[in-house]
Amino acid sequence: MKKKEKFVIRGGVPLKGEVEVRGAKNATFPILAAALLTDETCVVDNVPLIEDVFKMLRILEEMGVKVSWLGKRKLSINSANIDPAKIPSKIVTLFRGSILLLGPLLARFEEVKIPTPGGCIIGARPLDTHLDAFSQLGFKYYSYPKIKSYKGKSKFYCFKKEKKDFGQEFRTISTLEKNNKSLSEVVLREFSVTATENVLLFAALSGKKIVLKIADLDYQVRELVRVLRKMGVKINEAGLHSLEIIGKKKLKGFQHSIISDPIETSTFMMMSLATKGEVIVKKAQLSFLDLFLKRLYDFGAKFKILDSETIKMLPSRNMKIDKIQSLPYPGIHSDIQPELGVLSTQTKGATLIHDPLFEGRLKYLEELNKMGADVIFCDPHRAIVHGPTELIGIDFPSPDLRAGAALITAGLIAKGKTVINNIYQIDRGYERIEERLSLLGADIKRVEDK
Repeated sequence: MKKKEKFVIRGGVPLKGEVEVRGAKNATFPILAAALLTDETCVVDNVPLIEDVFKMLRILEEMGVKVSWLGKRKLSINSANIDPAKIPSKIVTLFRGSILLLGPLLARFEEVKIPTPGGCIIGARPLDTHLDAFSQLGFKYYSYPKIKSYKGKSKFYCFKKEKKDFGQEFRTISTLEKNNKSLSEVVLREFSVTATENVLLFAALSGKKIVLKIADLDYQVRELVRVLRKMGVKINEAGLHSLEIIGKKKLKGFQHSIISDPIETSTFMMMSLATKGEVIVKKAQLSFLDLFLKRLYDFGAKFKILDSETIKMLPSRNMKIDKIQSLPYPGIHSDIQPELGVLSTQTKGATLIHDPLFEGRLKYLEELNKMGADVIFCDPHRAIVHGPTELIGIDFPSPDLRAGAALITAGLIAKGKTVINNIYQIDRGYERIEERLSLLGADIKRVEDK
């Protein structure tokens, strides 16, 4: 059993120095899932050493996948002997990324039983978009038990191919005009990164042409597209938020190095701004942060982009943030919003925070109020922060992964001692973050919670 630990932070120290960004957490899961589409060996480099990745690898190993470490961050994966009947329910229910097993397993075996994935509690986060997409692809599914709680057991979803051809009950006008019976079309009911990835993973091994509409094209989706192309799949952009996938019956292995994490890049940038520090962020992933960088500039943040992978954050004392709204890419990512929320407690005037995606994403603001922030909640998706306010260190739990990182930032600027419990949530997505912050001058320690 993993021991319970907490972070103890003494704030008030501006961060200074250099920090290097690790591999992208949310790009790792679909790439590991892609390795299930082939019997050939796949090599993945720049793997982040975080709890959720370790969980995904344990799931693969329990299903018979051969996983070997070739270096500190380099993996070899061979799925020739995978057995979907051995999927470990207990681990799958612990994190959301396991939903990406669905696409490749259905592509290979056409029938799968999978428990409901877990993850951060930031809202309802139903699987409806995934279920609807696979219904369009000709799969019938049912769940059991039918009630939410059943003797403490997990709820399962069972999928089975309903007919030989893909379901085509719903078609858009553009598809009807083409009158191509060999063309299958999937229209997602909303923008969803993981649903987009699941359809891509399935389509890659379908041997058919599939057009995916309302596709989310954020960084992790584009990384998956790069990998699938290496495996021999033809993927073309077919219009606004649309992808055309020409699947094959057999795919090659691949070698791929995961991009640096755009979310972690933004985290260190905002920690520097919040502490009025001077931090150089190396191996930064800036190409997916255009709007975020533009808005920081508008807010009065000072920074210099030194090259395509390096940004220098400078002390910025007169920032003013009018509005923070998270939206699907190319909008500002919902995972970035909590850090901006903490930053807004230190800037002058009122800041409207609007996260239309997740009704639980603003819960971290309740903890900021306990620290002395002036936050008014309008509804589950909107809040107004009045600043600047002095934050006082307190003792609280980490509600979820991104909120936990944001509360570290709050602790770095707070007066006195801040204690963050349940840091397992933070370890799920940030690799030994306390060690990297300590190198920047932060007074932060990992302590066993006795």
